[in-house]
Amino acid sequence: MGSLCFTSVAKADGVVERGFTVGDVPGVLWSPASGPAAAALVLMGHGGGLHKKTPALAARAREAVTRQGFSVVAIDAPGHGERPRTAEDEQVRADFREAHATGDRERFRSVSIAYALSLTERAVPEWQATVDALQQLPEIGRDAPIGYGGGISLGTAIGIPLTAADPRISAAIFGGGFFVYDELLAAARRITVPVQFLLPWDDEHVDRESCFELFDAFATAEKTLHANPGDHRTIRWNGVDEGFLARHLS
Repeated sequence: MGSLCFTSVAKADGVVERGFTVGDVPGVLWSPASGPAAAALVLMGHGGGLHKKTPALAARAREAVTRQGFSVVAIDAPGHGERPRTAEDEQVRADFREAHATGDRERFRSVSIAYALSLTERAVPEWQATVDALQQLPEIGRDAPIGYGGGISLGTAIGIPLTAADPRISAAIFGGGFFVYDELLAAARRITVPVQFLLPWDDEHVDRESCFELFDAFATAEKTLHANPGDHRTIRWNGVDEGFLARHLS
């Protein structure tokens, strides 16, 4: 896909934020301004229609750096953020608008799932190439433990297949907010690393029973489910195990 190229750098409050590209995939790396080499690397996925530096994602990334000494990376999913949209991306956006305007819930679901499958096919190799490139940095290296720590909505649709495919990931946080489908369940059944799963209890698009089915599908013996009131756009992190990644990536 191409080599790692840093495009920007900023420092504030003990955190170094560096923009980069790996090939044509833009990303951002947050890391401690000082600290030991080979600190754990946490991958954070963004939600559908969003991007790698949304305020909520950036805040969680900075907190992980300052509190736990992690390095955190996020990349734009295909057709999101700084990345150009293909004709398929534009058509999906039009289909979403039409399904929402007509109240056609089944079409909204089918369009979402088909698009997630297409994005996953493209995004999983991009994530793996990004990790390959970051492992060349002396402050990360090949021995740094890796976790997936921010998979909500589209971040879950991509993060579950990524975690199932990449043995370097040793713990993962996923969440509801996306439709559950056969391919996602099959990927979940291949995940044996510890999992923390966040569930927005009042999601207006995704029924909680399907989220229970997804949680049950994870093959790991160490998994916890955390439910909080909230709709599709207000996933709360209240009551989660704050030491989950630190414990498994130490």
